Amino acid sequence: MLEVKIHDLKLKNPVMTASGTFGYGEEFADFVDLNRLGGIVVKGTTGECRQGNPYPRMAETPSGMLNAVGLQNVGVDAFCEHVYDRIKDIDTNIIVNVSGSSIEEYCEVAEKINALEHIPAIELNISCPNVKKGGMGFGTNPDMAAQVVGAVRKVYRKTMIVKLTPNVTSIVDIAKAVQDAGADSVSLINTMLGMAIDVEHRRPYLSTVTGGLSGPCVKPVAVRMVWQVAHAVKIPVVGLGGISTASDALEFLMAGAHAIEVGTANFVDPAVTMKIIAGLEDYCNRHGIRDINEIIGII
Repeated sequence: MLEVKIHDLKLKNPVMTASGTFGYGEEFADFVDLNRLGGIVVKGTTGECRQGNPYPRMAETPSGMLNAVGLQNVGVDAFCEHVYDRIKDIDTNIIVNVSGSSIEEYCEVAEKINALEHIPAIELNISCPNVKKGGMGFGTNPDMAAQVVGAVRKVYRKTMIVKLTPNVTSIVDIAKAVQDAGADSVSLINTMLGMAIDVEHRRPYLSTVTGGLSGPCVKPVAVRMVWQVAHAVKIPVVGLGGISTASDALEFLMAGAHAIEVGTANFVDPAVTMKIIAGLEDYCNRHGIRDINEIIGII
């Protein structure tokens, strides 16, 4: 009933977790049945270990949150040597979010992940607003986006999902560029660039001044962008941005997403993904839908 497909990637259901909000999956094992998820997108992985940005780097906002964590992670070698063995046997799609400060770093990380048998896909992050070099810089220009995707395509043989930033004039142009460069799918949206000020202390809440805005407040923008991109490209779209209920997920599916990722909501309710899967099953049963693919892109 809920099975979907992203290129060669078969998902039990459309519900995945968003990078940076679910750790490596094992952190949530006490709250959810990880094997029931369509996929787990692990935290952003770079060539070297990163400590991230200085604290404070998270701030609550109306209907959402700002973060400037800055891709804190153990680095690709430590992931391959230590983390991989702990998560490779989870009965779901483990997808590694690949990040970098240069095209060479993206390729280095992707090539090492390509060698891991139980990692069937990567999510190429060309859209992070919280790093000084790389990240969103590659994702805001069609030519640069195509360059990094094309280079990674030469060294990575499995399913490549490219994560897009909403901080652009035309996200459709970026999506078309990465499709032509070899992307198998696109995921959108990453966080929106935002800022909040502590008026009592007269300073920004974040050490970096600006950060990525996520949560329910960004959902209408995300749904609109998914709808635009799904109608403009031939590759599958993965939708994310403010999803916290099955109804939210259905909006993205009807707008054209083949799967969705749950992010900020995991911080509010660690079991939210299980509730969304149950809600999708209930919706299909109530409406006599035998295959959830029937409603993908109906808007």
